[in-house]
Amino acid sequence: MPASATLENRFTLLVPAAAAAFLMAVWCPATCLFAQESTVAAGDDEPTPQRYQLRARASELDPEARPHPEINFVFERDGKPQDLQNASVDTRVAPRGKLMIWLMGHNDALFQRVNGYGIHAIQISYANKWFGILCQPKPKDAQARGNIRLEAATGEDFSDEIDIPKPDGMMERSRQFLLWLAAENPAGNWQQFLTSDGQAVRWDKVIIAGSSHGSTTAARFAKQTRVDRVVMLCGPRDQDQDWQALPSATPENRYFGFSHVLDGGWTGNHYCRSWELLGMHRFGEIVDVDQADPPYANSRRLISAADVNGDANRAHSAVTPGRASPKTDAGEYLFEPVWEYLFTHPVDETGAATERDPDCRLRGR
Repeated sequence: MPASATLENRFTLLVPAAAAAFLMAVWCPATCLFAQESTVAAGDDEPTPQRYQLRARASELDPEARPHPEINFVFERDGKPQDLQNASVDTRVAPRGKLMIWLMGHNDALFQRVNGYGIHAIQISYANKWFGILCQPKPKDAQARGNIRLEAATGEDFSDEIDIPKPDGMMERSRQFLLWLAAENPAGNWQQFLTSDGQAVRWDKVIIAGSSHGSTTAARFAKQTRVDRVVMLCGPRDQDQDWQALPSATPENRYFGFSHVLDGGWTGNHYCRSWELLGMHRFGEIVDVDQADPPYANSRRLISAADVNGDANRAHSAVTPGRASPKTDAGEYLFEPVWEYLFTHPVDETGAATERDPDCRLRGR
């Protein structure tokens, strides 16, 4: 067991929880492992199955990592770290051998669920703060936003509007984090997501996922690099772009999307447009999860009209676990079965192909 996890367990046994938290905050360096829900007794040599939570700063894992203040991507702000990366795995659950890479801010409610499905999860800090700064007042062409997304994801030169080197792209940040996780938390078996020489991520084992801006980059990356699955919550957008129709390295049946119908991205036809350009209509009709049960006719396109008090902003966040997501009368998240479906439904089980929706306006049509 890593020394930091052992020390935390000893604190928990010897002092009240609040004092333990304070002592750990003082003692623990910026790169540290936290084991929650642990049943490990002080002095045990082998870890007991548990849910591990880990955190590290990207700038401390790779000396070549750099901030990009030109797009407001920095390592610290007001004395607080801005490059923290999070990971979790639950070794009490039978593993699926899959890794979710989440392209937005850390959401432990989502990570808890994904871990409960037997999936490892990491959230990456990479140079992604360009949105709203570049391509202004409008993109120079129909590939511009997509090219910036691809450069931010890969660290390769796809765009002349930004310069993001490999150490600051999502791919290399993911590799560096996994190398650290494999060494720091061997019980988590993180090395399975790296090639045997540690020089690359096993993208065939990766579920690339995100919400909003993150879901859009997830889809663009999956066009370029074959991944196991793409999960797009409240997205993808880029309604003034055509990259969604490019040939895809990731088979089209591996893209899954979920939106609320009051979300501005849905009412503006942005999501349905992207879904059709991605080819998702070939694997089932649009299914209202409020009116259907899993497996939702094996569709890749799911929507909901659940009560969000008519608030479009809340609707945008409702499809991700959190305060905005609606709950049942029993206090459980309404979309629990939807999230499990999105992350675990067999990709070879698909719905019947449909025609494109005439009400979904496509660019240039």
